[in-house]
Amino acid sequence: MRPVTDLVRAEHPFEVVSEYSPSGDQPQAIKELTKRINDGEQDVVLLGATGTGKSATTAWLIEQVQRPTLVMAHNKTLAAQLASEFRELLPHNAVEYFVSYYDYYQPEAYVPQSDTYIEKDSSINAEVERLRHSATNSLLTRRDVV
Repeated sequence: MRPVTDLVRAEHPFEVVSEYSPSGDQPQAIKELTKRINDGEQDVVLLGATGTGKSATTAWLIEQVQRPTLVMAHNKTLAAQLASEFRELLPHNAVEYFVSYYDYYQPEAYVPQSDTYIEKDSSINAEVERLRHSATNSLLTRRDVV
């Protein structure tokens, strides 16, 4: 097996495909966030109410900075929604979905009052596991990964 450092990564520019263009506050937000990222700022946050175009703004931002991007979500439902939106906006790039593959997880436990040991129990979702492998593969073989 060859070392990971020997892999040649595919180079595809990030390109948003949309019938819409930035409007309202979006152009200024994209400009400001692009400047801050290009100036080396490590943490930037885009704030906005539900339905205001944050996903599209983020896709246009990714297109501007041309950098692999990690998008974090607080639950699997939102992560799936974001992945779907980014796949539509960045169809030529590797938009991946990486979440816990457990449908159910109960850690082991001990109940001292009854001297009871409860074994760990879990259920793994095979489709989500496949998606995790796809994400790992893209990270190792491509530069255009969200």
